[in-house]
Formats: sequence, structure tokens, C-alpha cells
Amino acid sequence: MSEIASENEISPCMALRLQKIKHVALDLDGTIYNGNTLFPYTVGFLKDMKEMGIGYTFLTNNPTKSREDYLKSFEKLGFKATMDEIITSSQATILYLKRHRPEIKKLFILGTPSMTGEFARAGFTITSESEEDVPDAVLVSFDKTLSYTRLCRAAWWISMKLPYIATNPDKVCPTDMNTILVDCGSICSALEYATGRKPDLVIGKPEPGMLNIITEKHGLKNDEVAMIGDRVYTDIAMAVRAHALGVLVLSGETSYETGLNADPAPDIILNDLMGFRELMELTHKKQ
Repeated sequence: MSEIASENEISPCMALRLQKIKHVALDLDGTIYNGNTLFPYTVGFLKDMKEMGIGYTFLTNNPTKSREDYLKSFEKLGFKATMDEIITSSQATILYLKRHRPEIKKLFILGTPSMTGEFARAGFTITSESEEDVPDAVLVSFDKTLSYTRLCRAAWWISMKLPYIATNPDKVCPTDMNTILVDCGSICSALEYATGRKPDLVIGKPEPGMLNIITEKHGLKNDEVAMIGDRVYTDIAMAVRAHALGVLVLSGETSYETGLNADPAPDIILNDLMGFRELMELTHKKQ
């Protein structure tokens, strides 16, 4: 694997794979922005994709915001999107529960009010911290509002062998601040240490569910979608599991050396989104 920067470095096989791409799944943190800082090339990249007739969907494991909140954040950063152009691990979890676990109606959630509100609007009953308010399942997420008492109640229900689901496996959330944002995977590690249980199911990346939502919605084949992200163990792993094109960008968490030796391996390693735009321009002109 090597960083691809020009047409001459594209193998014929890779050129053919790129020519098939009709839609791009875009990670958020580390890919189109870092924390509260929009990358200078993001707006131009999105404009160019539309002009080339290539669709895109924002795909994030971060469920702390509702889609409405994300759209407001995007506007503050300097670009606009539509509700249909964003999928979070919350939407993927809601869809999974309704399709595969319809018996689960009541949830004890470790999550932000914004996320909890999405589940309530989707028809789920959100249980309280009371030991008498027994849920059907425990849902753990990236919770910036996490309290010790709620963490303890979640541990209790998990120890009682209730179904236990996590929205995403991320250890930390990328940020441009001088801190570490402890994410869902780390919260689950604390719960595992306390209860001896790992989640029964982790919904978000690297599981292919969110990419499957895109292919179903747009009538696409998996090899017509490129997943672009800055993490091997979520973004690239999902692309591999879904048989989509996995594009690793070095604008976030992963270094070039780590990407070269990664397992699963990305199909392409690029500095940032603009490298992918150049590849799409080169290969789609040949069609």
C-alpha cells in the first residue's frame, strides 16, 4: 500500500474500482473537520462531488447530537447539508432495534439528552434511574453528560443479564482541544470491568449497518460506495466488511506508517479529501 498522489500511481485495477464509485460515505471528525475546525478544503470537495454527479452521505459513530443538531453545527462551521445526507449510529441503532428486536420497547440509556430524545421520538420509552423502572435493554453510548449514579444503574441492569447494546466502539472522540474525550468504547470497558460483560452487540462502525442503509436507500451496489475516514478500526474495517472501497485519510487519528501496516488494510491512503477528489476527476474522465 502506498499513498496515491497522481494518475501514474494508480494501478489499472484500482482505476476500475474508482470508476465504479457513485456515492461517498464521509466520516466527520478527522475527515471533514477536527473538533470545531472545518478543514479548508471541505466545502470545495462537497461542491466538486455534486458537480461530478457523485452523491455523499455523512456517516458518524458519534451519537451525542441529533441529526437536527448536526445540521445546525454544520451551518456554524460554514456549510449546509440536508437531513437525508447524515446517518449517525443512533439512526442505525433505532433501525436495528425496530427490524430485529421489536420486543425491546423500554431502554435505559447512557447518552446525551439530544440522543435520548431521538429514541423517544422513535417510539421508545426511556426508563429512569429507579430500580423499579425496569428496562427491556441497556443502551450505552458516547455520553458527555455521564453521571456516576447513571453509570452504576447501567452496571446493575447489565449484571442482571438484560440485553446490552452499544452504539459504537470508539475509545476516544477526535478533538482540537487539549483534552481526551472518553468515548463509548471506553465507557463500555469500565462497565465490563465492573460486570464482566461486554456488549451483546455494537451497532456503529465497523459493523456494516450504516453503509447498508446508504446502499438500500440509493439502490447502490456495495462496490459503488467509497468509505472515507481517518480510523482503521472503524472506518476502514467497516468498508472491508461491507465490500466497499476503503479510503484512509491522514487528516485525523492515523499516521501513514500505521495505515501502511494496518489490518484490515485500506485500499487507498491519502493525505486528505482533496487527494480523493483528484482521483475521482482522473478516473471518471476516462469513462
